[in-house]
Amino acid sequence: MSSRLKVAVLLGGTSDERDVSLASGAQVAKALREAGHDVVAVDTVSGVLSAAEEARLLTEGVRAAPPASTPGRLDEAHTVELARDPALGPVDVFFVALHGGSGEDGTVQALLDVAGVAYVGSDRLGCSLAMDKEVAKRLLRDAGVPTPDWLVGPVEADEVEAELGLPVIVKAAGGGSSLRLVLAHDRAELEAALEESRAWDDLVLFERYHPGREFTVGVIGHGTLPVGEIVPAHEIFDYACKYQPGLAEEIFPADIPDDLSERLRGLALDVHRALRLRDYSRVDFMVDEEGRAWCLEANALPGLTANSLLPKAARAAGIDFPELCDRIVRLALRRSGVHSG
Repeated sequence: MSSRLKVAVLLGGTSDERDVSLASGAQVAKALREAGHDVVAVDTVSGVLSAAEEARLLTEGVRAAPPASTPGRLDEAHTVELARDPALGPVDVFFVALHGGSGEDGTVQALLDVAGVAYVGSDRLGCSLAMDKEVAKRLLRDAGVPTPDWLVGPVEADEVEAELGLPVIVKAAGGGSSLRLVLAHDRAELEAALEESRAWDDLVLFERYHPGREFTVGVIGHGTLPVGEIVPAHEIFDYACKYQPGLAEEIFPADIPDDLSERLRGLALDVHRALRLRDYSRVDFMVDEEGRAWCLEANALPGLTANSLLPKAARAAGIDFPELCDRIVRLALRRSGVHSG
């Protein structure tokens, strides 16, 4: 039997993906307890959560739209102190269930390194490379992984239309959960997206649109999970489709030929290595009408809610959610040398 561990789950955070992180973290904490571990859930904004607060998060889930406002900026000193807080007791590993912002861009990971604690998932470098979509695309192209052509702002509509054509994807170069993602079908919608993007406070990325079938591949350790196909109710796999039940059909394993499955799984491992990711990740692809696979992005800290893709892929491989979370924890411990497990 595996040894019982003390795990602190970090959740919440200050990004516009706070709701997703709260839902992920609460469910991870529950799953790790079911796997036999001693678990404490810690909101990086407010501190240790009570059992009642955790129970409330489990019933609330993710709202249909992201919160209109989020807590203030990350207090870096507070985060280091939190990781070293004697009130937590001896913690074997921190499970980072944060999404977006400082929780996924490498900031929190750097702070945990300063605190000298073991934590799951990618380190500062891997998180920052995956989070910056423009940098990630350059690295993928250098590694021979096909990714759609792109431009970064500021650019004019004429240049976007001439270089990438229409329709075109307009999205923030940082962030996740398909927030700030627009498919502009024509010139009027492109002009509107350009105007909207001026308020994003982020580098804007314009990406050639390849219509086709969307797939996702989870990576655990040095291997992959079954390929899944995403069939959204909306034209693109947006925030609502990701987190609201019934707005996307997610098929695991995908009903595709073996050679395509193997190609996507191989590309996912190539992406995982090119972006210096570790422990686990999820890589998304579009396969166009000619059968060409295009890497859309990699997720260093993929969502772990009941409606998330990675747990569904794991179930298709015969791995239930508690076992998945346990595996992720033990990967981190083996890597850190803190615990043999």
